[in-house]
Amino acid sequence: MYSNTVVGFTDSQTDMLRSLRDQVAAFDQAIAAAEAARVRVLAQAADLVDDVLTGVSARERQADMVLRTVASEIAVATHVSDRSLQRQIGEAAMLVGDYPATLSAWEDGRITRGHVRAVQDAGSILPPENRREFDAAAADLCTSDTAGRVASRLRVLAEQVHPISVQERHDAANATRCVKVIRGTEGMSTLMMPIPSLLADAVYDRLTQQARVIVDTRVTPPAGSDDADLAVITTDTRTMDQIRADLAVDMLLTAQPGADPTRDDDGAGTLGAIRAKVQIVVPVLSLIGSSSEPATLVGTGPIDPDTARHLAAGTRSPWERILTHPITGTVLHTDTYQRTAQIDRQLRARDQHCRFPGCRVPAIRCEVDHTIDHARGGPTDTGNLAHLCQRHHSMKQFTPWRVRQLPGGVLEWISPTGTVYLDMPTTYPPAVTFAPTDDTSDAPF
Repeated sequence: MYSNTVVGFTDSQTDMLRSLRDQVAAFDQAIAAAEAARVRVLAQAADLVDDVLTGVSARERQADMVLRTVASEIAVATHVSDRSLQRQIGEAAMLVGDYPATLSAWEDGRITRGHVRAVQDAGSILPPENRREFDAAAADLCTSDTAGRVASRLRVLAEQVHPISVQERHDAANATRCVKVIRGTEGMSTLMMPIPSLLADAVYDRLTQQARVIVDTRVTPPAGSDDADLAVITTDTRTMDQIRADLAVDMLLTAQPGADPTRDDDGAGTLGAIRAKVQIVVPVLSLIGSSSEPATLVGTGPIDPDTARHLAAGTRSPWERILTHPITGTVLHTDTYQRTAQIDRQLRARDQHCRFPGCRVPAIRCEVDHTIDHARGGPTDTGNLAHLCQRHHSMKQFTPWRVRQLPGGVLEWISPTGTVYLDMPTTYPPAVTFAPTDDTSDAPF
């Protein structure tokens, strides 16, 4: 059963939309092929530099001069800076050498430039000798969804391929945490605080929620009013970034926001009560200490198992825990320390973000929508509910786009041209993989 629509297309308009879609897709594929071909040519420029230097005992400066000469020749002809072209040659050589599967997928038009960047960003943590193993799986993963959606899954994949466990690398990096002041100009400085990503995301989330409360208190004083307090609130034109920065400084200096517009005479106001909420996905084997598989900070990427186990052990902080099957990655159990309904926890664990193809709005910022309207008999269960952001919720209601939910939380979207697009629920990475072996000595037959 499909949802109702109130905006219709004529047959000719539908044909036009289908034609426009196909033309754009064809242009995109041609552009991707041309861009990939350009990368291969630039990689040949890097090969030329190596060829010129073959057998020459060149110092580092001499080698740089050869590369600069080649880059400048191409740069002047193509109206770009030689510095930019030199950087492009280096990136092209790395892409051809370390990520051949990704480059081929781009060349075939199966993925976009955004996917290529996401693969290179995720693979940057890997030693060069491990990148091809990562590349093969990453290229296949990229064909399944948009670049924005697969970015965090690519980072998890890179962690799985890395020869040094995420725990060891996290422990080494965590030992360097500190607070630094970097002096700037115009009386400004940067306060830098390298801390675990989990805590950084939680701090940022809390500051964002607090900033929204401040923005929501802005009111317009009645005509002729001399209320000084209202005047101060009304003239507050700070941006969200500026408010976040002011709140962070205020709390660091006072531990309690002094400029809390929701505070009353009895003590702390709403801002002091706001707490960050973060979803943590914990593979069961990591939870019990039998695996070093990283947990996942939903929407961001992997975190070290020790932190995940500490949170799962019973912290009073409002973390949400999601336990997954060690092989299939299926959600086994969700738990939280806040009073939320089990069905909402299950949906957040399954969806993670808006379920319109390509949309990345986090589930906690979306509306829970009945795929089949409740008023038309649609049940209130996980098989008929999904997270949609306000934009795509409205589109489902008021445009020719239709949607139905298939078993397993798969959403089948049907465009005005009749094209079917499947949006799959994000599967969590398995903690155990099996590889074939040639050893048949113990085989029963």
